[in-house]
Amino acid sequence: MATAGISDSREKELWRRLGEVNDPELDEPITEMGFVERAAVMDDGSVEVDFRLPTYWCSPNFAFLMLDGVRCALDVLSWSPAYRVRLHDHMFADEVNRGIAAGKTFGEIFGELAGDLDLEELRETFRIKAFKRRQEAVLLRLRSHGLTDQEILGMDLAAYDIARFEPDEAATRKPRYRAALLERFPDRRTDDPVFVTWEGQRIPPAALSAHLAELRGVRVNMEFNGALCRGLKQTRYKELDVVDGEPTLVDFIMDRVPARSAPAV
Repeated sequence: MATAGISDSREKELWRRLGEVNDPELDEPITEMGFVERAAVMDDGSVEVDFRLPTYWCSPNFAFLMLDGVRCALDVLSWSPAYRVRLHDHMFADEVNRGIAAGKTFGEIFGELAGDLDLEELRETFRIKAFKRRQEAVLLRLRSHGLTDQEILGMDLAAYDIARFEPDEAATRKPRYRAALLERFPDRRTDDPVFVTWEGQRIPPAALSAHLAELRGVRVNMEFNGALCRGLKQTRYKELDVVDGEPTLVDFIMDRVPARSAPAV
């Protein structure tokens, strides 16, 4: 049985790892989006995670990508625990939870549900959008600091790393853009330009405004989807008092359906 100190340390590590998993469409941590309803380290060191998406019909492909990210996060926990992940209130929740209980991987479960859909192609689409959104936030902040377009686009990784921002979205996205850049171009040298297109092309200073206009379109779309997800989740669910030491969410819609009309569960 873990001591209180070890348990607290493991809880922090658990939430830190889960916070590294992003909603692939929005490029925002699933913990900040409120999708992780509960994550707990049990007395025997095992881990339980309850996961809930904004709507019953959220794309199963997005659900797969996020749950696969959760699995990867749990697999690298320092104490290598057994774990249970449970998806709630989703059209494929039963299939997912039965598959997990049967010891299937998320790939095996969703491989059957995905059919001919190329999930790796979907991942790539979201990597591109995340790269662009993170890049835009940093470019706009550097412009607001008074740097010329030529100075910004001449910046290499060494100069990028010493740049300091006030705590805000751009400061949050600065290391995330660096990570996306090096994931995309792992052989990048410290004296290589830090701002390039997804294809690796340099951006001429005269073309930066047009480039930013393209990035803005990506951001606006992602922000709209993010606001929609949050709104749907807040509308559908309401939070009750803590029950048995855990916050409990119930279906806001079903809570207003007369008991005799509610489907059996």
